[in-house]
Amino acid sequence: MTRRRFHAPPTAFTQTTVTLTADEARHLRDVLRLKAGDEVYVFDGRGREFRCSVSNTKRDSAELRIEGEIEPAKPESQLQLNLCVALLKGEKFDLVVQKATELGVTTMTPLLTRYADIHLRDQSDATKRVARWQRIALEAAKQSGRAFVPEITLPVSFEAALDVEGMGIMFSERGGEAFENLTEASSITVLVGSEGGWSDEEIDAARARNFHIVTLGGRILRAETAAIAVTVLMQHRFGDLK
Repeated sequence: MTRRRFHAPPTAFTQTTVTLTADEARHLRDVLRLKAGDEVYVFDGRGREFRCSVSNTKRDSAELRIEGEIEPAKPESQLQLNLCVALLKGEKFDLVVQKATELGVTTMTPLLTRYADIHLRDQSDATKRVARWQRIALEAAKQSGRAFVPEITLPVSFEAALDVEGMGIMFSERGGEAFENLTEASSITVLVGSEGGWSDEEIDAARARNFHIVTLGGRILRAETAAIAVTVLMQHRFGDLK
């Protein structure tokens, strides 16, 4: 039987119980109509998952008894992948967050680039967008069996994204080497541009910081397609999509 999975932050756990609140509790009670004694699974978003049983439910909370820690339904990739994507219009960035989470990214970083499709109004705008993307990542992690929910950071400048540990790769429509030339790595930061691509200055800056500039094939991809395709390639080459 498919696991009935819920999420609770690490702070909601004690040694013997975990409390679900808000949407998770209402889903348990009103949608699945679970009752005392029913078996459920709860993950903490940091990689741990627990088999639990329902103790009691209230209007906006549910208390569960922890029966024991288990292995997550799907193990995490050994690749620590930070996917940095230029801000995109409409629901395009939503799609990238959802699919990249399913494919196993560790972190997602929205980028403020010269040719980014949108420009944020203020800090409040950025915070609201990130909250939405984090909810999308949570639902995608739940659906895909992950016990780890990727962090969606606040948007950062292009220059800040170049300050990384491990391997750095910029995917560009021009001036790059072949993907096959990349060497093995366990921690990688990947840069994917907007529909307008990268400026010459951005490419030069990335190269100066020892980023590999990589070009994929002869077709021009939409930004959201490129971000998803790049994630698949990275997991296939360095991660767990073998």
